[in-house]
Amino acid sequence: MDVDAYLERIGYDGPREPGEETLVALHRAHMLAVPFENLDIHLGIANVLDPARVFDKVVTRRRGGWCYELNGMFALLLEHLGFAVTRYSAAVVLVDPPSPDFAHLTLRVDLDRPWLADVGFGASFTRPLRFDDEGDQERDGNVYRLAQARDGRMVLHENGGPQYSFALEPRAMEEFAEMCVVQQTTPGSHFLDAPICSRATEDGRESLSGMRLITTTKDGRSERELASEEERTAVLRDVFGIDLGAARLRDPRTRAL
Repeated sequence: MDVDAYLERIGYDGPREPGEETLVALHRAHMLAVPFENLDIHLGIANVLDPARVFDKVVTRRRGGWCYELNGMFALLLEHLGFAVTRYSAAVVLVDPPSPDFAHLTLRVDLDRPWLADVGFGASFTRPLRFDDEGDQERDGNVYRLAQARDGRMVLHENGGPQYSFALEPRAMEEFAEMCVVQQTTPGSHFLDAPICSRATEDGRESLSGMRLITTTKDGRSERELASEEERTAVLRDVFGIDLGAARLRDPRTRAL
């Protein structure tokens, strides 16, 4: 991995020594710089677990990705910097019915105390959570809790309720391969519904869902319906820093991967 290129991609020039300060700063920088997005699915391109291809996508071509890509790459970055990282499989419980296991990848980072790191869950905590703390943890205006769950933990958000649960069993990246395919090819997967792109900002979040641009700040939430594919392409470029060139997203109302 080209660590310097990765750190430049997320706009980080701080300390690199493994420690709480470095972890927190890297995590927040990643959330502010790299969007959560499923655009490749709506471009007819398969998302894969191959680190070289993901690095090219996220770092070289300055795209975003979904959990397997973003948390997978973030885990490798941390390991290159000397952090001890454990990969956990998770089930998303903010949907009904809950997703199967391995639908999400999340990370445990062990320092003097353990931390939950996750830069691949969309609208989620911008700084890592203390793994051994079951109390409220405020993160940039949002409050989260890590509660005990069967065989593991559950992430709770004060407004959105339960987000995902995971068992405390270390996993290898290849174990996520099957669900990586299922979630981008199986009818009913919400990733097939519409193109999505979401990134944290200093005072909230910008999100694209289909043809809606949603802006959330401490003052509230606003939505704007985009008028054309050309406007959506411009929003991806100007708001999220994603340049699709001449490629065009498929219309989810008429086509699916």
